[in-house]
Amino acid sequence: MTTTVYARVESPLGELLLVGEETAVADGPDAAGAGDVRLRSLSMPGQKGGVVVQDGWRHAPEAFAEVARQLEAYFAGRSTRFDVPVAEGAGTEFQRRVWAVLESIPYGSTVSYGQVAAQVGASGAGVRAVGTAIGRNPLLVVRPCHRVIGADGALRGYAGGLQRKKLLLGLEGVEALAG
Repeated sequence: MTTTVYARVESPLGELLLVGEETAVADGPDAAGAGDVRLRSLSMPGQKGGVVVQDGWRHAPEAFAEVARQLEAYFAGRSTRFDVPVAEGAGTEFQRRVWAVLESIPYGSTVSYGQVAAQVGASGAGVRAVGTAIGRNPLLVVRPCHRVIGADGALRGYAGGLQRKKLLLGLEGVEALAG
């Protein structure tokens, strides 16, 4: 049985909403229900397409303690990557291919939308589809879509807003042109 759990975490980007899928462990947890949790979404205030807490979801900050620790280390400049269990099955096959490319972009680096499109075999008109797939990334910050910029070096689109994209890139030591 899977339960949707959530927590809120403060960050330099505002209050982040973490949503996960908790699967009960057969022999394990006490009646409180702590089991295996996989991150399904990381949203920020005012995010285009951001998740909103639904009735029936369980507030479970303890379930996200490790994610919160990794986010805090990232924002403090002590960590350059995330290693958190992620829920499977989100997105289309094409979106998952694009998101896999995002996960391969090193900390402090950027690539263009066209470069991502080429890596997934969708060059030319496919750049727009890549942009749409990136915009539907449910794991902002953790899956670093902020590292994708325009071919001219300018900031282009970010579901959390261009100011937050600029802040994240600046945190990673990347100078980007304004959008």
